[in-house]
Amino acid sequence: MRLADPSRRQPPESVVPMINVVFLLLIFFLMTAQIAPPEPFAVEPPQAEAGDPAGGDFTIYLAPDGTFAFRDVTGDEDALAALGSELEAYCTAGECSEAVPRPSVILRADQAVSGASVAALLPRLGAIGFASVQLVTVSP
Repeated sequence: MRLADPSRRQPPESVVPMINVVFLLLIFFLMTAQIAPPEPFAVEPPQAEAGDPAGGDFTIYLAPDGTFAFRDVTGDEDALAALGSELEAYCTAGECSEAVPRPSVILRADQAVSGASVAALLPRLGAIGFASVQLVTVSP
């Protein structure tokens, strides 16, 4: 008497290749991500027709209450002193010369800041050594 051979079961699919692909994608996205430092406080730029200026190393923030911040330094005199020392280090490294103009400072002021506060800041930035200031705005 011949008995029928029992059918063989298919082995379950291995999930190891899928896990490998997921980890490779994770590593790829971590390596290509551009991580930027957080802003010291939230600033809503005023509206204007011009676009956003290019980012730079010399970005100063102006809060609605008139507080200055440069990178992680907050406070009027401290932030301006840090900005001045950063410009001095930049120029000492040979980036400033007669042929190459000094870099401009980028001002990210909140739209609630009065024009008088911005106007009072400009001579102080000029005294530090900046020849031009770019104000960040957004399109209406």
